[in-house]
Amino acid sequence: MMRTGIGCIDRPSPNHGPRPDGVGVELLILHYTGMPTAESALSRLCDPAAQVSAHYTVDEDGAVHAHVPEDRRAWHAGLSSWRGRADVNSRSIGIEIVNPGHEFGYRPFPAVQMAAVADLCLDIMGRHGIAPADVLGHSDIAPARKEDPGELFDWPGLAARGIGLWPEPTPADDLASDSADSAEDVMALLGRYGYDTAESRVLLSFQRHFHPERLTGEPDPETLRRLRALLRMTGR
Repeated sequence: MMRTGIGCIDRPSPNHGPRPDGVGVELLILHYTGMPTAESALSRLCDPAAQVSAHYTVDEDGAVHAHVPEDRRAWHAGLSSWRGRADVNSRSIGIEIVNPGHEFGYRPFPAVQMAAVADLCLDIMGRHGIAPADVLGHSDIAPARKEDPGELFDWPGLAARGIGLWPEPTPADDLASDSADSAEDVMALLGRYGYDTAESRVLLSFQRHFHPERLTGEPDPETLRRLRALLRMTGR
């Protein structure tokens, strides 16, 4: 059942289906498991009654469990969208990362786990031609419902390895980056980057990923600088 160059523990899930004809893998979505233990999460991902799955799970010790072949549509994203397109499951690969999450004692992700996540991401990105900007968190694609992988996740460390983006503002990004920007202006910028601005908590989700020091859900100069930096980095 192995379909990656990374050594995996096979733990097949029955919860998957075909990808639609002509739809390829464009996105890589990172989640936390949000359950008390790794085993409880693995059992749920492989339980037909749960109707959820992912392609892989990475345990805290770095072990990688393989659930669904990459050419199949796993059921990890739920109701979600990115850059104006829904049905994220059909065009993505999902990785669950063991962590109890906000409900059961959210904690930092161990270095060995993050190293395994990075290796797995690079392997998948290389095989499918996924751009760094198209590696996202569950909260990015479903801001009204989800918080994962959360503010303790090491997005900067992944970006240093070419996985996802981390904003690097320059003086040019100071333009209009102050609290006087209207809510409508901020929503327009978030929409340009890819967020569904009809969803509630969308600015909070942006901060959870790109400005975790300030989880207010309100615009502030540094949040806006980072948002403008990302738009400049991606040409959006």
